[in-house]
Amino acid sequence: MPYDTRIRYKVNKEITESELRVIDEHGVNLGIMKREDAFRLAWNNNKDVVEISGTAKPPVVKIIDFDKFRYQKEKEEKKQRLAEKAKELKHVRITPRAAENDLQVKLRKVEEFLKNGHNVEIGILFKGREKGNKMWGLEKLNQFLQKIQTPHIVTMSPRQGGRGMISQVAPKK
Repeated sequence: MPYDTRIRYKVNKEITESELRVIDEHGVNLGIMKREDAFRLAWNNNKDVVEISGTAKPPVVKIIDFDKFRYQKEKEEKKQRLAEKAKELKHVRITPRAAENDLQVKLRKVEEFLKNGHNVEIGILFKGREKGNKMWGLEKLNQFLQKIQTPHIVTMSPRQGGRGMISQVAPKK
């Protein structure tokens, strides 16, 4: 019966090699033994024979409960996916005419993202005649960047992008 896992493991009767290097559930190397002996040993302990390394000569198998093994592997994969997601780029948009309280709210959000390990893209959006005075907008963006208290590094200095300017900051490691 095939199991639905991302990494495909051969289990029990799917293993066809005549000799196997066997490891028990505690990680103790039991040596090289015949396939039937490994199956008998697993059957006596109510465990499964799971192929860990099929490319080795002879293949390495482990006598374990496959459902617990699969659960642990899925847990590790999920943890890894969450760690990758944590490095996501977060976006915060400000306007050059924003009031001080509005900037403080955005500033707290940026600091929260940085504390959680995210990279943050800060964009300043120009409307109407503001587009003609880019230096004023750049000055406002630099003032906002200087107000960030959380230790950070500027990974992308302010530059023209879309309908305004953008800059990126990352947490200092």
